[in-house]
Amino acid sequence: MHQSITFIGGGNMAQAMIGGILTSGLAAPSQITATAKTQKTCQSLTRQFGIQAASDNREAAAQADILILAVKPGVFPEVIEELKDCISADTLILSIAAGQSIHQIETMFGVPVKLIRAMPNTPALVGEAMSALCVNEHVSQRDLDLAVSIFESFGKCKVIPESMMDAFIGVSGSSPAYVFLFLEAMADAAVADGVPRSMAYEFAAQSVLGSAKMVLETGLHPGVLKDQVCSPGGTTIEAVAVLEQEGLRHAVIKGQRACVQKSREMNTR
Repeated sequence: MHQSITFIGGGNMAQAMIGGILTSGLAAPSQITATAKTQKTCQSLTRQFGIQAASDNREAAAQADILILAVKPGVFPEVIEELKDCISADTLILSIAAGQSIHQIETMFGVPVKLIRAMPNTPALVGEAMSALCVNEHVSQRDLDLAVSIFESFGKCKVIPESMMDAFIGVSGSSPAYVFLFLEAMADAAVADGVPRSMAYEFAAQSVLGSAKMVLETGLHPGVLKDQVCSPGGTTIEAVAVLEQEGLRHAVIKGQRACVQKSREMNTR
């Protein structure tokens, strides 16, 4: 890839994406710029990745072929107001902010822009993100292919209609937190039964990793895989029966749908 990439914002998700892009060889450090508010963060970004870092959003954006908006939703209006008159009509804009629809972002820019709304999740930090992209009418197939290559450099990526984005945030964008909660509970139970804490986390995490890999690689329904572990009268079915009694699936569904509802509310503000 020969295009220059500018990240407006150099926080955790931006750093995860930068790491993935560089590790995959998709772009060289000299092609990437990130902005940050403080000189300390700028120096840290340069030291960690070898990229250019700056505090001037306008100057950095003006040089970008691909502009990635990686700032918090609350500062979107002021950041776009700052940038909108220094961006080329050919610049491909990627937004990774929750609660900011394509229509809202287009309205803030006030002129036609090539815009892709994206939602990666935090496993991007270890190259295992699940990301979703939706596009506006000005994005060409070449633009989309380029965006997909960026997001696939640190995980998996799907192009979806924007109507699915809130549901995607529930099942992927926010769901690592649910999994971490589950892992912590598994480890706590193991500690209660005498397993050292560090060992308990390793046992739980590897089991979840392997289970997820089985779903992805076998193509079997999760229920079928669950049945394969549950021997008649055995230990696993005993645990499953208690989890069903305590409402595990109901709690997950209810919590995830609350996440989706919150995302929908954010989009209407």
